[in-house]
Amino acid sequence: MPRSLKKGPFIDLHLLKKVEAAIEANERRPIKTWSRRSTVFPNFVGLTIAVHNGRQHVPVFITEDMVGHKLGEFAATRTFRGHAADKKAKKK
Repeated sequence: MPRSLKKGPFIDLHLLKKVEAAIEANERRPIKTWSRRSTVFPNFVGLTIAVHNGRQHVPVFITEDMVGHKLGEFAATRTFRGHAADKKAKKK
């Protein structure tokens, strides 16, 4: 269910401060964050944000298509290793 328009998009304040500081200093290093719930804003475009997936920080380069989505959408938390192979079918 989408967020109400009257509330507006959500972003953690500490992440916004880090992004503004990186833009001001013209830094290219990834910005580490644990805030998967924050919305991607237009001023994030061109930055690399390292989003935590529960185990490590996944670097995500922000493009214009990502604006309006949540950061957590771009760092998968689960890895699919495939279903167990059927031993009977493999034997034949």
